[in-house]
Amino acid sequence: MARVKGAMMTRKRRKKTLKLAKGYFGSKHRLFKTAKQAVMKSGNYAYIGRKQRKRDFRRLWITRISAAVRAEGMNYSTFMNGLKKANIALNRKMLSEIAIADPAAFAALVAQAKQAL
Repeated sequence: MARVKGAMMTRKRRKKTLKLAKGYFGSKHRLFKTAKQAVMKSGNYAYIGRKQRKRDFRRLWITRISAAVRAEGMNYSTFMNGLKKANIALNRKMLSEIAIADPAAFAALVAQAKQAL
């Protein structure tokens, strides 16, 4: 059986890791061993961050809705309960956008939610 030399694939794999580590501080972007560790760690942080971004935006939307509803003399939980009872299916992102962009329409939503309770 013929001998297989693995230098080409090894070099390709290392170049790929070092390319991902471009811009890292110190030896992390020069040396393969430290670059590999840094790339793996940053990949984990990126994965976790994608989950956290969804949470953070939801918190932001809820805070905005809560502030807008309080100005109308109601609290967030009763407002959401009223919307559910009124069969108004708007997600929190859209509700927060309406609260910012069109306060009159949001006031109408609050009125409908109060009526449904």
